[in-house]
Amino acid sequence: MEGVTLALDGSTYRGSAAAIRDGTVLAEETIAMRGEREERLMPAAALVLESAGSRIEDVARVICGSGPGSFTSLRIAAGIAKGIANGRGVPLFAVSSLALAAVEAGTGKWLVALDALRGEAFVAGYAWDGAVLATLSVPGIAASDALESRAAELGASVTSAAPHARAAAPLLQMILAAGPVVLASWEPTYGRKAEAEVQWEAAHGRSVGGEPAGP
Repeated sequence: MEGVTLALDGSTYRGSAAAIRDGTVLAEETIAMRGEREERLMPAAALVLESAGSRIEDVARVICGSGPGSFTSLRIAAGIAKGIANGRGVPLFAVSSLALAAVEAGTGKWLVALDALRGEAFVAGYAWDGAVLATLSVPGIAASDALESRAAELGASVTSAAPHARAAAPLLQMILAAGPVVLASWEPTYGRKAEAEVQWEAAHGRSVGGEPAGP
């Protein structure tokens, strides 16, 4: 029997975990990633494996939503995913969290829009027919008041559907075909700098790396 695929996503303030086998979701969990006293995604990962009748030893691969999205939540999800993959000696695969959201939106042409704060959204265009996910526009940042016009250019509709780890199931073959990431160097795609980094650079007039922060 094929091992279990453990999928995680932490790109928004709502994290998720799913146990998948043969493209079927065996168990899933959704948890809060913000405002909690303790980290809850790792327990959710353990719970979906238990609910699926599996153990950590049964995990054959890990899939992690790669963002863009919340800096802290993405780092938590990526850290857990890398830790499990490294500890088990199994491959880690990454998938755009925007692609997961497109599947969650259902069949159709979508401009996925995830809140990026500051009156902006992380966006990407997709067409999902229930079997194949086609990219209509690459991920980027757009002003929140420009979403409808951008969607119209793609012949799509705006969706604010949130990504969920369970959406990795119908995308499994696409994800596997892209190949695993390099475990030692892989990091999520944050979309832009963390708020703390922006504030530090504004206060010091230079980037965290030492270069001028801007003109």
